[in-house]
Order: sequence, then C-alpha cells, then structure tokens
Amino acid sequence: METRRELIEAVGERYRKSERAEKKQILDEFVELAGFHRKHAIRVLRSERRLKVTPPVVATRLYDEAVVTALTIIWEAADRICGKRLKAVLGTFIESMERNGYLRLDAAVRDRLHRMSAATMDRLLRPVRAVAKQGRRRVSVNTPLRKSITIRTYEDWNNPPPGYFEMDMVAHCGNSVAGSHVHSLVLTDIASGWTEAAALLVREQTLITVTLDEIRSRLPFPMLGLDVDNDSAFINEVLLSYCRKQKLELTRSRAYKKNDQAWIEQKNGAIVRKLVGHGRLEGPEATLVLADLHKIARLYVNFFQPSFKLKSKTRVGGKVVKKYHPPATPYEQLLADDRADASVKEHLRSQFASLDPLQLLRQLRHAQEEIARLEVGASAEPTPEILELGRFVRSLETAWRNGEVRAPYKPRRSDVKPHTWRTRPDPYEEVWPLLQQWLNEEPHATAKGLFRRLNTEMPNRFKPGQYRTLQRRVKDWRTAIARRLVLGCNYDPDSELVSH
Repeated sequence: METRRELIEAVGERYRKSERAEKKQILDEFVELAGFHRKHAIRVLRSERRLKVTPPVVATRLYDEAVVTALTIIWEAADRICGKRLKAVLGTFIESMERNGYLRLDAAVRDRLHRMSAATMDRLLRPVRAVAKQGRRRVSVNTPLRKSITIRTYEDWNNPPPGYFEMDMVAHCGNSVAGSHVHSLVLTDIASGWTEAAALLVREQTLITVTLDEIRSRLPFPMLGLDVDNDSAFINEVLLSYCRKQKLELTRSRAYKKNDQAWIEQKNGAIVRKLVGHGRLEGPEATLVLADLHKIARLYVNFFQPSFKLKSKTRVGGKVVKKYHPPATPYEQLLADDRADASVKEHLRSQFASLDPLQLLRQLRHAQEEIARLEVGASAEPTPEILELGRFVRSLETAWRNGEVRAPYKPRRSDVKPHTWRTRPDPYEEVWPLLQQWLNEEPHATAKGLFRRLNTEMPNRFKPGQYRTLQRRVKDWRTAIARRLVLGCNYDPDSELVSH
C-alpha cells in the first residue's frame, strides 16, 4: 500500500505539470503499471487531496464505558424513562445517589453526564433498551342523575389551579372481567400531574368514598374537584352526596370520548399498568400487596419521575404541531406554581429531602415480585426475599439484561444454569500481570495491538485463534475500571463487587 501511494505521489506530480501529449504517455504507463481503470487513474493523478493521509483516530473507549455504565445505573434507578425525561431529573438522581453512597463518580464522568444531551442518552441506551424491552393491553344510558352532572371536555380545563383531579378505575382482571377481582382507583391532578392510587378489593360505591378520604388525607394540597367517566361506580347518589358534603366540584366526561380524560388515561398506562401489569389479582392478600405498591409508587413517581406537559397545540393545514414544557416532576411543577401555598411548598421540600429514590425503587421492585407471585395462574413460588440495598444498587448495571420489569412479563426461573465456567486452560493466565502493566501504561491500547506486542516478545507462543480470548480479557479489564470510576469499587469478573 505504501509503495502504491509513493508511486501515485511521484507520477501524479509529473502528470499535473505535463502538457497534453505527454500526459497521455504518462497515463498509459501508469495504467499498465498500477492496474487501475483509465478513468480512475485520471481522477487519482489529477487530485492532490486524495494523497493526504489522516492519522488513525484512537477511540477513548475506557472513558465511554464508564459514562455508559453510570448512565445505565441512573436510567435503571429512574425506572427506565426516556432521554428527555432522564435529562430533566439526572442532576437530582446523581446528587441523591452520591449523597447516599450508591455512586462515587469520577469527576470527569460526572461532568460528561451533566453535559450529555437527551438525544445522546437515548443513543447510548439503545442497545440496553433493545435487550430490556419486551412485551402490551385491552371498557349508559342518560339518566336524570347523569344529566345533573356537568360535562367537562378536554378543552374545558383552562389551566386550573392544583386540586382538580381526574379519577378512573383500573381493573386487574387478566383476560376476563368475570368474577371478583382487584381494582386500582387512580387520581391525577391536572395542574401538576400529581398522581395517587389505591387498591380496592371490590367495586363498591361506599368503598370508593372511604378510599377518597384516605387519599385526600395524604395529599400535600387540598382537593377542589373531581372529573370522572360515565362508570356506574362513579355516577351514583353516594359519590354525588359525598362531593356536595365535602364541597368538591363533580364533573364527568362525554360517553365514549376517552380523550376527555386524557391525563388520567395516560397515567393508567404509564404508571399503573407499567408497575402492575395486566395479570389477574384476586383476594385480600393481593389487595394488601397492591396497596403497599401504590404507597411506595406515589413517592417515587411524584418526586422522581418527570413528565411532559402540553404547552400549545396548533393546527397547520392537515398537521397538528404540539409544543411541550421541559419535563418536570409533579413536585417541581408544584414548587413552580405561584397558586400553590407557601406552606404546601415547604412541606414538599422537607419531604423530598428525606427521600431516597434507590430505597424506594428497591421496595417497588420487591412489591412487583410479590404481585407476580400472587397473580392468578402464576406458578407457586416462595415469597421473594428483598435484596440488601448495596446488592440491589450493584444489580442496576446489568438489570436491563433480564428484560421488561413489569411483573406479568417477568421471566420465570429455569433449572438450566448459564455456562460460566472455562472448558480450556486460559492461555493468558501467566502473562496477564504483564498485560495489566501495559494497559495501565496505555489505557487506550487495543486488544489487537497487545496481541501483536505479545507475539513480538514471545514468538510462536500464541495462536491466531486465541486473539478473541484476549479481547474478552481486555473488555473485562475496561469494565472493572469503568465500575471503579462510577461506583468507587474494585471488580473481579468471576465474583461479586467488593467495596472499599
């Protein structure tokens, strides 16, 4: 290759300086000598730019692996949200996880994470999401009572103050609505997106009002109004009397117009179905576990899960252009809302300071495992053990390999154990200390370069087929360094992490 490049440089310089007749003779000789097509030879000899040789770019893979490792852990801790939402809450999670000792980020890694755009986060997490993602879901007549309740459509809200909620019921019935099964009563605030949910053993009007009292007692701000669909569990004298007594404004959506309750419908899928799934739950035990899950989820979702809020919607011809506010958590929405009382904001700040998102996520995952165990038709399994917090945090780096977290899609345990042992002697066991020394001196050295250097210093010792083994060795070494930059710990590829 070098000889050909030198030939092109020498002949090209003479070709460009020659007259037309002489150029023809030079071109004939060059085509015969180099074996090029005549048109390609003319392009090569005319151009000086093609002769420039740029030095190879050395990729700083070690640093990138540390950043991806840290990003994956934070993405898992934030419950696998999209890049735009993750960007909005990244600083909160980094600060909280470092304060509680879950992460010990290298300064350069922390700076890179803060400067990373949402699009870059999505690009780096694409291979992880491809492995993690699996599995998907499945509904009156006019009466004087129904007519007495005011209809409110999607466009009638006009940016209300905090306290106006949409309410709906989510049935955990599996593939059949027959028989008795557990329900979730879900409410979401229009102004802030604050979401509350509670478990109901049965669909009963009085039980709904009792559950509403419980939800109102833990709300950080007063409830002012309720908007419901046309379900008979909501359109009845019991709920109407309750709202009049508590001075709550009661409205309803139009029949068969789900977009009138767009906020609550979105939360039903993004929160309840995502955490609980689509399996069938029956009985008091499942109701208690579901109630515990909702109590944990309300803190995790409202304080640590940002969401989009529509800013404007404009129709341009046949196209609708939507613009959104930057993603923010319901907690941040309330702090930024001038209509919320100062006492409410102070209470929220003190509550936020006492919360640990990783502790909440660990409890949430444990509750999801319990839900999976209690689903009708699930194989009988012992009560899952809640992981020690340190082990749970360390598991976040590789949790995406197990696929979707939703309880119904959680893969069942198998008796087949993965192949983790060696079947042949490790050819690099004796020389690994030397390789580690070379890697410490040149962290960005490639496995190919190390293999060539070994063959130069130890001729005929290593076969070409053993190059892939060295690649895996070097990858494990880079993973160990990346973990040290993120978690502040030593890593042995054949054992668990050992903290300093």
